[in-house]
Amino acid sequence: MPSQALSPFNPDNSDSYAAWRDAKLRHYPSSLEALIVEIGDPRNLTQAEHDRIQQLCRKSNMAIWAGLSGHDADKQIIRQLGSRFGLQRLDHNMCADNDAITSLTVQSDALHRGYIPYSDRPIAWHTDGYYNDLQHQIHGLLLHCVNPAATGGENDLLDHEIVFIRIMDENPDYIRALMHPQAMTIPANVVDGEEIRPARSGPVFAIYPDGHLHMRYTDRSRSIAWREDACLSEAVSFLKSILHTPSEWHFRGKLMAGQGLICNNVLHTRSGFEDGETPRLIYRARYFDRLHGCEPRLSNSAQRNAGTG
Repeated sequence: MPSQALSPFNPDNSDSYAAWRDAKLRHYPSSLEALIVEIGDPRNLTQAEHDRIQQLCRKSNMAIWAGLSGHDADKQIIRQLGSRFGLQRLDHNMCADNDAITSLTVQSDALHRGYIPYSDRPIAWHTDGYYNDLQHQIHGLLLHCVNPAATGGENDLLDHEIVFIRIMDENPDYIRALMHPQAMTIPANVVDGEEIRPARSGPVFAIYPDGHLHMRYTDRSRSIAWREDACLSEAVSFLKSILHTPSEWHFRGKLMAGQGLICNNVLHTRSGFEDGETPRLIYRARYFDRLHGCEPRLSNSAQRNAGTG
């Protein structure tokens, strides 16, 4: 397991990065369909089903399961599936249900009103929990569809490691700017004069002690403050151009009943939607844990170049 100093995501480690980049892009999934794993009971994955999902997540940080649970609204489906991949520490955010698993459906009560995930409006590119403090970042994310919207409600998906590659190849200084500890600030959340959450600052890209890459980002244009730095401004503009320019690495689809997304908190969107007779219902589980078995790996030659072989 690479240390933080030897991580391929450290912009000073050109040899480690080059080896990791080549391995990352080799045989990378070329379509949304390539991310789908047909399973039986999501509460009790077979070893083969588990291994295939883990293999996809190791390569692309995400996979989509298509199970036989249909419109079953049992929350143990998402909880038990997550636990098979080492996900245990749920983020009990403010709008989550009492069990810390969130019901994403249109809600107009006082608690949920004003928050876009509980409306039928589109949601821009983001990673979940970007407003959390740095000790409680979201690393694992699961979505499970009970009832899809009648129309709309599609998700765009983009692996944050692919975004890192695109930026690193353009200009390593952009990565350094995006890793600044004060790069992006989310202002305090104040409701009726009461501070619900303080302002939170942090990097966009961060390397964690085990060497893995984490991304903290929102494409919002309001209620966000960027550090005043010319290089960072260029980096953010380039990042936005990546997000909004379709590529072979952008995947778009709609979860149907019995399907779900499991990922290391990749970048994603949601289109606007309209409900039919049955309201759209997606369960969301956000974890402080990262999926087990998805640690970055250095090639033997990269380890020798880094002085560890």
